[in-house]
Amino acid sequence: MSALPTGTVTLLFTDLEGSTGLIRQLGDRYGDLLHDHRRLMRHVVARHGGSEVDTAGDGNFIAFPTARDGVAAAVDAQRAMADHPWPAEAVVRVRMALHTGEPRLAEQGYHGLGVHLAARLCQSGRGGQILLSEATRAVIADDMPPGVSVVSLGERALKDFDRPQPVYEAVAAGVPEASAGPAAPRVV
Repeated sequence: MSALPTGTVTLLFTDLEGSTGLIRQLGDRYGDLLHDHRRLMRHVVARHGGSEVDTAGDGNFIAFPTARDGVAAAVDAQRAMADHPWPAEAVVRVRMALHTGEPRLAEQGYHGLGVHLAARLCQSGRGGQILLSEATRAVIADDMPPGVSVVSLGERALKDFDRPQPVYEAVAAGVPEASAGPAAPRVV
């Protein structure tokens, strides 16, 4: 693992929506799809100065030294996913979420409530969305990446959090499936 940013960092979690269905649909070819997904993510992360913290299954955990870089990377990653020539029968959609905070650096990455908030926020989204915590929205409010706007989705109850969390969505041209509408309410 490369040196991870410390202090105030922006955490990005991603998850491939419907991966179990894709495995059933593609069989052995799913490995190629997953490889392409990871390659695209790593290319975008490197271009925006991020550090891969961990991968699990079809998800990614990435850290950025700034919220602006994290949001710009998520937008570019969604565009890369949309532009990639996936197998014709596969619908590949990735949900993403970012939270800015000061997680504790451990031997194997980060820990703390902020890490869990980012992960739960990601789980609450749907493929194509880039969700932001209140902290990330506040940090980028005056330093938005070009062409990106933010809309409020209201509050969501997230599993193991005592109070509903404000949720925002980053919207940008070329990011299909992004919408200002809320996902179906659910506690995750």
